[in-house]
Amino acid sequence: MRKPCTLLPLYAILLAALSLRGASGQTPQPDPKKEEAQALAACVKSLLDGFRPIAQTLELRFQGKVSAANALCRGGEKALQFRLTPWVDWSNYWGTGDMSSLPTGFLSAKGPAFRGVTGALLDLEFQRVELIKFNLFDNAGTFEQYISGRDGIGGPSLKVWPELRLPKDDPSYAAVGGDGTQICTGDLVRGRTLTGICNDVKNPLMGSNGTPFARNVEFDTTFPDRGLSAYTQNRHGGRLSLLEPDPQVISRVLFTRQQSDPSACNAGFGLDGNSAAANCDYQKAPFFNVLAAYWIQFMTHDWFSHMEDGHNGPQYEDVGCKTKLVSGVEVPLTADDIAKLGCRPLDRVDAPLVDQTSAPNTFKVGDKTYQVRAPETFSNNNTAWWDASQIYGYDNVSIQRVKRDPADPAKLLMQPLSGDKPASSGNTLGYLPLLGPNDPHQPQWEGQESVAFPDNWTIGLSFLHNLFVREHNSFVTEFRRQAALTPNKDCGLRNPSDPKRVIHYKDITPDELYTAARLVVSAEIAKIHTTEWTPQLLYNEPLYKGMNANWDGLLGKADPAVSKALSNIVVKDFGKSKDVATSTQWYSVFASGPGIFGLGSKVHGYSIAKADSINGGVNHFGAPFNFPEEFVSVYRLHPLVPDLIEYRDIGKDPNQIAEKVAVINTFEGKATDAMHTGGMANWGLSLGRQRLGILTLHNHPQFMQNILLPRLDTPTKQIDLAALDIIRDREHGVPRFNEFRRQYGLRQLTSYDDFMDKSQPVDSPAHLEQQKTVDELRQVYGTHVCDASKVITDAQVNDDKTPINDCLGHPNGSVVDNIEDVDTVVGYLAEYTRPHGFAISETQFVVFILNASRRLFSDRFFTSSFRPEFYTRLGVEWVENNGPGPAQIEKGSPNGHVQPVSPLKRILIRNIPELKPELDPVINAFDPWARDRGQYYSLAWKPRTGAETDPAFKQ
Repeated sequence: MRKPCTLLPLYAILLAALSLRGASGQTPQPDPKKEEAQALAACVKSLLDGFRPIAQTLELRFQGKVSAANALCRGGEKALQFRLTPWVDWSNYWGTGDMSSLPTGFLSAKGPAFRGVTGALLDLEFQRVELIKFNLFDNAGTFEQYISGRDGIGGPSLKVWPELRLPKDDPSYAAVGGDGTQICTGDLVRGRTLTGICNDVKNPLMGSNGTPFARNVEFDTTFPDRGLSAYTQNRHGGRLSLLEPDPQVISRVLFTRQQSDPSACNAGFGLDGNSAAANCDYQKAPFFNVLAAYWIQFMTHDWFSHMEDGHNGPQYEDVGCKTKLVSGVEVPLTADDIAKLGCRPLDRVDAPLVDQTSAPNTFKVGDKTYQVRAPETFSNNNTAWWDASQIYGYDNVSIQRVKRDPADPAKLLMQPLSGDKPASSGNTLGYLPLLGPNDPHQPQWEGQESVAFPDNWTIGLSFLHNLFVREHNSFVTEFRRQAALTPNKDCGLRNPSDPKRVIHYKDITPDELYTAARLVVSAEIAKIHTTEWTPQLLYNEPLYKGMNANWDGLLGKADPAVSKALSNIVVKDFGKSKDVATSTQWYSVFASGPGIFGLGSKVHGYSIAKADSINGGVNHFGAPFNFPEEFVSVYRLHPLVPDLIEYRDIGKDPNQIAEKVAVINTFEGKATDAMHTGGMANWGLSLGRQRLGILTLHNHPQFMQNILLPRLDTPTKQIDLAALDIIRDREHGVPRFNEFRRQYGLRQLTSYDDFMDKSQPVDSPAHLEQQKTVDELRQVYGTHVCDASKVITDAQVNDDKTPINDCLGHPNGSVVDNIEDVDTVVGYLAEYTRPHGFAISETQFVVFILNASRRLFSDRFFTSSFRPEFYTRLGVEWVENNGPGPAQIEKGSPNGHVQPVSPLKRILIRNIPELKPELDPVINAFDPWARDRGQYYSLAWKPRTGAETDPAFKQ
């Protein structure tokens, strides 16, 4: 057994030494000479100081803040300048922004850029290690074992839990072993199951439909409005309740998009006839398109749902527009207040479905008492796996809406449009069928396409569902083509019940091919999200390298022998270890070498008939996988959506905006009408070219504050979705913003002023706008006289190791901001300081660091079961190469990288060939398609060649 405790420092020292070698021999110019010399000296000092140890207790964890020597080595004076702010240091390192982040006047910028990017990756890896160590809290009954261990094995090293056995009423109970040891075998392991069981063959229930959401924060920090602990009572001083501060007041004061010409926007409903003269102002991201906004709705429909087939509980509850804060006291809103705000006191919404409401049991380890679960738990009524369940189904109701093609049951049903539709609109491959009278559906879904997850249907969902159903069928068509050419060739597929029998192309059954096609489509979706959507969402070099490393490893595909050797070490040595550090934190570190995807799929002696082989690359780090409530919270991304979609016609002039279609008029059945009328090619062009909204305050779509939901049995039948986001977080017990940050290992804020971007000049328009927002936060959330005797958290300590108290570093008795009361969704939208190219805040991002990795680590179909025996040989090649045949390589080296044509770009061209001329110059399908990407992660909004007349570049 190797000694992993020395490997991370040696690995990091090697990287740092390489970076010094890259910088050595430079002859500095006169101006930067001092900075370069100081930086190199700081690098030497950093190496001599060594690397910080992994924290042993929560309050001492890494907060993204490095030593002065490390900051100077990696980013020079700029990195030192902002070390005293709450925000992470790595965003100020060399090479982590655009061209301006590279040093000027140095003989070469390569050495400093390498140090900066490598340093950022090291910081992110330290964060991931400690997130895995401190932020896993399971609600399914296993948490006590995680803390106490079992049978002499430390809790984080446990891999099987009796709580995750199938119950007796499950139809597969006998098949997995019944009352004996439960292990999934046979048909249950060949592909993704309907309800999500048997992804982990030794824990059949894990991640399946109806299992409880997990948490990423300590249980006693949840539901802060209830004051269930002394820390929570001290932190909030009795100021909170479900409706305090008022959610609708927060929405109207802090979220509303202000309009320069309200009549041209019409509260987000646009003008008659989809007039192109309509206009709704919104703050736009120059490097992210509207297709990306709908992509994340497409993803969340796959990952989680608190509702049951479009419904919550039968009871209704208030949603605010009741009170405002005056001198620290909530007072009723007057009629004038209500009219000025535009909120609605009579709005109601259905209450959430709650799983467990009884007070949780407790247990004690050492001198600390723990709860066994959160005070309330909620079921994830979808499968937690990345299994394209929104397309293929997740329970016995949803599967009735999934239509297979009777002419070829391996395919999903697509139907041609009736009438005379132009082929140039992308109609030739057909569209999904509509919901029929015998299909289970709610009244509001009438006229929609028939899909597994039909709730909250939009034009973007219609586009993406049709696209990936076409992709499923494209795979089947190519498989059938190869079968016709080589019917007796081994297709790679195997049956675990008869593993030695070769399955030839001609022998595969429609069900087997359908199952393989689902695996392929699910993996493509995961790859797009990991290597295409996320690197455009987080548009800089460290995140490009980090997210691609999750998939292909830090070494990429350049040295497969080294990657295979590292994979063997991780799976066979670290994965089987009973030592907590080795099996968890070191496992996660060294998995970065070969990458998570395919981990364990190439180990010597693999057998599809052995559970240890099938499951071999999986690691849950001691906590069964399900999405945490906090992950749901940071995916409240409504500001991404514009009020109006700039509709274009590819058959005429793509540079012209033909219409401006109100998004609200493309919901539910209207989405289907719009899709059939406009066509896939035109909607792809429109969503691909338009910029989405920045995730910031004062940028929620106006129509979302005035949604009409006839299904609600309420006086107004309306709801403010922005206010509802706040209410749902409160109902699900999400901690407020500052404690949320502490729980995830980020530095706390001490006042509303900390939200402001300190790099902005004090007389700049940006600074003045941010100051206005700070004043509004103070108006809505208020202030109080602090009491230094009240300790408010045990998740962090002050720099001098003293407890953090109610005064947050201010003198006792000071008037301080109620920063502790700020709702998490408000807080992360208020973060004006962000790393370069981040469409999200660093608070949201740290949640991704943990969960984006875990959903790969925990899924055997992305690790040890990524093999031809499950996917077929064609399926493996299809996922690896982004389609049939060898990988296609992009022209040039975008942002300095030789890279394959991205998966979504190839899927779009393959299934909507009319888009090929538009997509040829596009590198990332989530970057606005007409934008010139410029040099090295430029955020400039300027047209590429051929798009100069597009009016979007004149705004």
